[in-house]
Amino acid sequence: MKLWQGRTDGRVDELVNTLTTSLPFDVRLFREDIEGSIAHARMLGFTEIIRPEESSEIIAGLECILAQMENGSFEFEQDDEDIHTAVERALIAAIGEAGKKLHTGRSRNDQVALDMRLWCLRRIAAIQDSIKKLQTVLVDLSGQHVTTIMPGYTHLQHAQPVTLGHHLMAYFWMLQRDWTRLADCRFRTDVMPLGVGALAGTAYPLDREFVKRELGFFRISENSLDTVADRDFVIELVSACTLIMTHLSRLCEELVLWSTWEFRFVELEDEYTTGSSMMPQKKNPDAAELIRGKTGRVTGDLMSLLMTMKALPLAYNRDMQEDKERLFDASDTVLASLGVMSSMLATAHFRGERMARAASAGYTLATDVADFLVGKGMPFRDAHHLVGQIVRDCAAQGIELEELTVEEWSGYSPLLDSAITGVLNADHAVARRCVPGGPAPEEVMDQIACARAILSARPCFLVSKGISSMIASRVTWPRP
Repeated sequence: MKLWQGRTDGRVDELVNTLTTSLPFDVRLFREDIEGSIAHARMLGFTEIIRPEESSEIIAGLECILAQMENGSFEFEQDDEDIHTAVERALIAAIGEAGKKLHTGRSRNDQVALDMRLWCLRRIAAIQDSIKKLQTVLVDLSGQHVTTIMPGYTHLQHAQPVTLGHHLMAYFWMLQRDWTRLADCRFRTDVMPLGVGALAGTAYPLDREFVKRELGFFRISENSLDTVADRDFVIELVSACTLIMTHLSRLCEELVLWSTWEFRFVELEDEYTTGSSMMPQKKNPDAAELIRGKTGRVTGDLMSLLMTMKALPLAYNRDMQEDKERLFDASDTVLASLGVMSSMLATAHFRGERMARAASAGYTLATDVADFLVGKGMPFRDAHHLVGQIVRDCAAQGIELEELTVEEWSGYSPLLDSAITGVLNADHAVARRCVPGGPAPEEVMDQIACARAILSARPCFLVSKGISSMIASRVTWPRP
């Protein structure tokens, strides 16, 4: 007998049955489903809605089923349309009439909402942990390359010299925002939904606070209609996953470019590359390309969820069954991508000499020449115009700024005296940019110190030339 059988005779067209069955994917919720059922059964006994001995019998039966599912000995049946059906069917088979009382005061609507919230809370923690591991790799690499000069780009054109450490730290801060977004998502997910029934609560004297404490939730939901109809927390988590993948994709794009023969800034270990079936010289950055490609997949998961929810009237609708596959796919992809990125970066070989040579080409020191003129009293706009003319002349001759003689410099302006040769140095240019958040080595070291404080998850004060702030990081939200 199906859980919902009564108003209908339970017969379902075979194609409809295939369409509606969710067990192949929601079986992943077995642990959350059973834990929620144990808490519900314990509350039913505590409030004496059912006899305490029945509650104990139900809990023992559920614990046995959980053990079977964990060790792989649980046997599913063809008529188990979802994980909730499978658990309750097995419980009744194991303990008899008492098992039929488990669902007292509960609907599959609030039950699945509970399962999803518990699962999301655990998945958020797992993703945050993976982000932290990747951030640690980035910080360690940045510390090794605080003085490794490389070209900075805008529009993928040479702009100004920076350091590899500074460049990598940019991704640390992107991931830090991702981590805090997940913390925000956790706060809104940490709501106990059980006890609101199908949509209108229940006449049984349920103790929702009891269940909240049993399961470790921060608070209970406020409105029964909203509780069973809400999938904002799923959309928010998948949205955070999409942004994480977007950030990883940008880094992957750079690794792909940097590993080309034209750049040769980095070489990835063989474990993260493949060869060509035809061209024996090829070493393709497949891992980076696949992460970049899977970003579109996770973005598609988000769009699918938004389209599913956009026109649903209150309260629960079966359309919402579509949330699970999208959630599972997005979060699985993010976890796999973060793991691969961490190990791929940790073993990558960056070619500092190649980067430094590139940083001195393409007129990247033009702004420093303009700044030199400003220091001599020339308005910046005039200096900008003059240096642009100098670059244009050099480009026509096919030479770099460093190849101009002192006489050629002074021919453009008497302010461009012999001291200009000291400006035409990438290390000097980077060192001069010592504003907070800049690429100067001491400022990058400040960033790294700040990042390490965040990763240590301990409140501390950092007061330095570059950064003066309080760093406080909480792994979990406070419980009452």
